[in-house]
Amino acid sequence: MSNTMKYKDYVGSVEFSESDGVFFGKVMGIKALISYEGETAKDLVEDFHGAVDDYLALCEEQGVNPEKAYKGSFNVRISPELHRNAAIYAAAHNMSLNSFVETAVNHELRKNA
Repeated sequence: MSNTMKYKDYVGSVEFSESDGVFFGKVMGIKALISYEGETAKDLVEDFHGAVDDYLALCEEQGVNPEKAYKGSFNVRISPELHRNAAIYAAAHNMSLNSFVETAVNHELRKNA
C-alpha cells in the first residue's frame, strides 16, 4: 500500500480522516496548494486528477508556467562539521559536493529499496 499517487509528473499524498470519513491529500513538491478529497479511494484518485488538470488549465489560461515538482535542486541543512567533512571527502575523491550528496542519497535509497 502506498501513501502517494502520481499523475502527469505530479505526486500527491494520500491521507485519511477517521473523524470525517474521507480520504484527502495535496500535491507535493510545489509551492502552490493543490488539494483534493474523496469518500472512496476511486473518488480520491478522480479528484486528484481533476485538481491537477484544473491547475494546469489555470496556468495556461493565465499564461504562466506550471510549477514542476522535484526539479533536482534542494537545500539541505546540516551541521557545519558534517558540511566540512563532506566537502573534504568530496575534494579528496575528485568530486563536487553535489556529486557526493547525490551518490550518498542514491546509496541510501538502493540500500532501503
